[in-house]
Amino acid sequence: MNVIIVIAQKEHYHYAQEICDTIETSALQRGTGIAKRTPEYIHKKIDLQEAVIALENGKFAGFCYIESWQHGKFVAHSGLIVHPGYRHLGLAKKIKTFVFEYSQKKYPEAKIFGITTGLAVMKINSDLGYRPVPFSELTDDPSFWAGCKTCTNFDILQHKENKMCLCTGMLYDPKEKKNQEQEYTFNKKVLGRLKSIKQALFLKK
Repeated sequence: MNVIIVIAQKEHYHYAQEICDTIETSALQRGTGIAKRTPEYIHKKIDLQEAVIALENGKFAGFCYIESWQHGKFVAHSGLIVHPGYRHLGLAKKIKTFVFEYSQKKYPEAKIFGITTGLAVMKINSDLGYRPVPFSELTDDPSFWAGCKTCTNFDILQHKENKMCLCTGMLYDPKEKKNQEQEYTFNKKVLGRLKSIKQALFLKK
């Protein structure tokens, strides 16, 4: 695998539709909720130099972008996707690590957070120093939560007043001491059980 990861530029505009299609198809295959993206939005993130793309000899391999909230107080990584032909090769972790380090340079004081239902993403986040947190520790910016409107689980989020959903919130705070960051150890079985409990509670008829 000879994949390069770079900050996306205007020359990468033509990958936008493929990126959106790959994100949506992946979500449908996993049966998970997804906040839909549009090519126009991908172009906007590229213009702001807040998008990262992985390529191999001009072929799309993966993507992720940055979003900032509350004047840079919070930063999130969204749209993380790996093309089916490049999965199970560790590329997702490489992209996530790249965008994580880039975010720290671009927003050095920001708390970096994410919400996800994927155990693989939780493991990557944990390795980078994130810890699971309640939604109350994440941004309260309405525009962030509005981005969940196209997710199939948005009614659950609304019903819980943006305090809980099938997703797990995770946070990296640069001001925390290193030893505090290492206190949390990722446990796939525990988080898998938590996910099952949430599904039983929220998806029961």
